[in-house]
Amino acid sequence: MHEGMTIGGISFDHVLPSDIEKNSFAIIDKELKEKGILVPEELIPVVYRVIHTTADFDYVNTLAFSEDVLAKADEALRNGAHIVTDTTMAYSGINKRILAQFGGEAHCFIADPEVAKEAKERGMTRSAVSMEKAAAMNVPLIFAVGNAPTALISLYEEIQKGFRPELIIGVPVGFVNVVPSKELIMSTDVPYIINRGRKGGSNVAAAIVNALMYRNKR
Repeated sequence: MHEGMTIGGISFDHVLPSDIEKNSFAIIDKELKEKGILVPEELIPVVYRVIHTTADFDYVNTLAFSEDVLAKADEALRNGAHIVTDTTMAYSGINKRILAQFGGEAHCFIADPEVAKEAKERGMTRSAVSMEKAAAMNVPLIFAVGNAPTALISLYEEIQKGFRPELIIGVPVGFVNVVPSKELIMSTDVPYIINRGRKGGSNVAAAIVNALMYRNKR
């Protein structure tokens, strides 16, 4: 950080672009410790990145992690797992260059014409049908759901049929069916990172994916 500057009578810290993220993480760490909140060391990369993305400290209390989920996510990524999102926004936010280094690819089928056609014929959301399409892929899969609770419900139904994803990141945002859809995934034996309650979003889903990848970056 360099000396400050004043614009329009308001003082700003002058920070190099390359230092913004590092300084933000330092501020997050300082404020959490001032509140007496200590995040487990292994969870810091995920929790801090979500707070950094949202500027919302509530996530330190609402993010839920299944047992040994980070180790399982690490293994999946190193084995070339593909990432499936429910929105183009989450897809756009994932660092695909880093993902490619692990041998994985990112996918979003929400705009697929066949998905749209089938969803209309069956009276379902495109998000739900896109999860079915993804579940049929013959590769290890990590799902990052930031918008559609119907995507999580669809994944639950596929799990009941025997489908086993490597990880489900379930952070849809909203009011209708959001909370119960998250609880549904938490009732399975599939590894998960879930944000309890109404908060979440595609940006949060992408942030969690990136946090997992960055901690494994080669």
